[in-house]
Amino acid sequence: MEGGESEPDRAAGVETTGAEVDWQVVSSDDVAGVEAPRVVEWEDMEQEIARLWSLSAALRTAKERKEVLSQRLDSIIKVRSESLQRTNELEDMKKKLEARKAVHRDLLIFCKNSSDDVETRIEQLSLRIRTLLVASKTLSVAHNQLQEAKNLLSGENGHCRLKKIQQKLRMRQQHMVAQVASIYPVRTLDEHIFMKILDSHSSSSKSTGDVVPPSKSISRGSSQSSLTILGMPLMALPVKKTGYFSDKKEVQQSATALGYAAHALQLIASYLEVPLRYPLRLGGSRSYIHDYAPSVESFLSSADSAATSPTLSLTSSIPTEFPLFFDGQDTITRAAYAIFLLNKDLEQVLNYIGAESLGPRHILANLKELMRVILSDEFLDR
Repeated sequence: MEGGESEPDRAAGVETTGAEVDWQVVSSDDVAGVEAPRVVEWEDMEQEIARLWSLSAALRTAKERKEVLSQRLDSIIKVRSESLQRTNELEDMKKKLEARKAVHRDLLIFCKNSSDDVETRIEQLSLRIRTLLVASKTLSVAHNQLQEAKNLLSGENGHCRLKKIQQKLRMRQQHMVAQVASIYPVRTLDEHIFMKILDSHSSSSKSTGDVVPPSKSISRGSSQSSLTILGMPLMALPVKKTGYFSDKKEVQQSATALGYAAHALQLIASYLEVPLRYPLRLGGSRSYIHDYAPSVESFLSSADSAATSPTLSLTSSIPTEFPLFFDGQDTITRAAYAIFLLNKDLEQVLNYIGAESLGPRHILANLKELMRVILSDEFLDR
């Protein structure tokens, strides 16, 4: 056949299903050998069609087998993928199981340690409970005692009565200190002169209207030399030998004033029941003050004796006496130290009643301040 479309070309697009033939139009590009078509003679056409028909039947059988094989392969692939997935899941589960086994071992160790710790703490708690029981009993006894004390304080013989007794005691102390102040009055020199004039006018039965009182009493910061005790002034420490003084009366008056001040301080301290840190040995103008702190010389001698005899103590119970008077050049330093210790005793008593010292060299001023505070109304309200 020449020209047009040959029978084999038409047979190239044949799709057969059973006994029926389905024709389908396809593009020439999809047909093999379209560039060089095969020319079949008319006599061979029937044989060629038969051959194509057999090829089509074989192709149809191959496609059917292909479909069957494809389905079987799909099922096998699906089974293999599921098996692989289950294998992976099994591996993951094995890893999780191993991890949980490790956690379980750690938990077992932790539980064992915790149980040991719990047993130890139970023993400690048992001991604490026994201790708390004993403390509870002690607290109960203390609470009962406190309740009894509260009942005693709130009763007729309680805190109010104690306050009244303390107030009476302070009134008694104030009265006794007032007597000491009248026996050893600490006044300024102008006040002393005025009081002497007043006494002389009273003894001569004259009126005191013409007597002019001193313009101003001593303040808390007055100097030591302006005060007197029972008319005796306390002079400053001498810097020269006492043998060269033209008037030894000042030295004697100063010693007498120190004896008066020491006696007044000892009386006031005994009324207030204050043990003085530096005790006094009264003797009027020849009084002494004791210091229990060992001196350097006695300490060195005690150390030497302790080195030779270990049974001896380094401190001595015998106090050192310091004179509250001037008796020659050798006693000036000791007397100055004695006056310092006396002022320390005054400061001790002042601090006991809640007052402050006026200075390290104000013996009479501190004594006057001590009497003033005790005789004030604030002392009764302490």
